[in-house]
Amino acid sequence: MAASNFPRHVAIIMDGNGRWAKKRAMPRAFGHKQGGEAVRRTVEAAKTLDLECLTLYAFSSENWKREEGEISDLMNLMRRFIEKELDAFVANGLRLKIIGDYKAFAPDIVDKLEDALERTKDGTRTLAVALNYGAQQEIARAARLAAEEGEVTPAAIDRHLYTAELPPLDLLIRTSGEVRLSNFLLWQSAYAEMIFMDVLWPDFGEEHLRAACETFAKRERRFGGR
Repeated sequence: MAASNFPRHVAIIMDGNGRWAKKRAMPRAFGHKQGGEAVRRTVEAAKTLDLECLTLYAFSSENWKREEGEISDLMNLMRRFIEKELDAFVANGLRLKIIGDYKAFAPDIVDKLEDALERTKDGTRTLAVALNYGAQQEIARAARLAAEEGEVTPAAIDRHLYTAELPPLDLLIRTSGEVRLSNFLLWQSAYAEMIFMDVLWPDFGEEHLRAACETFAKRERRFGGR
């Protein structure tokens, strides 16, 4: 059971699959496959730690710039992951939420995602997956929709973000030692705590998530106050 001062909503930039594979003289596809195993471990760890919401940055709007073969590998990995894990998500009361324009993917992937959304809609904990997602695009979209309704205010933008139904973001983690947000949850991160970890994503597991949550619990959050 989680400590009472653990975060409710944790987001992770899952970085380092390619470097993990390169260190082992393996193709990038192997790193992505092992990264999928890290996703499974982390979803299980979030349940153990009683986190209300876990958001994972799976495929950015900029990832389309990668080589065609790598994109194909990522798409196939997504297909297999949904097929393999969906029953477990339902059994464990996990609600899937997609943030981003997932309908840009191949029709069969869209069908699988929408089936997963429907089958998990009654879950009590949330796994939000960012697919074809970019924070700048999200903010521009939300501002446009807010303007169509009237005045553009922070509250109006909040209502039109992909994450509007989710708890406020408490903690953002990035793996691999890189220290940047890479166009991920820029608006939502305004007062989130951030932790940058040297571990490559395929090596990430419960001990890393727990350590990050414990570090979060020790911090004093003032939200601009003193």
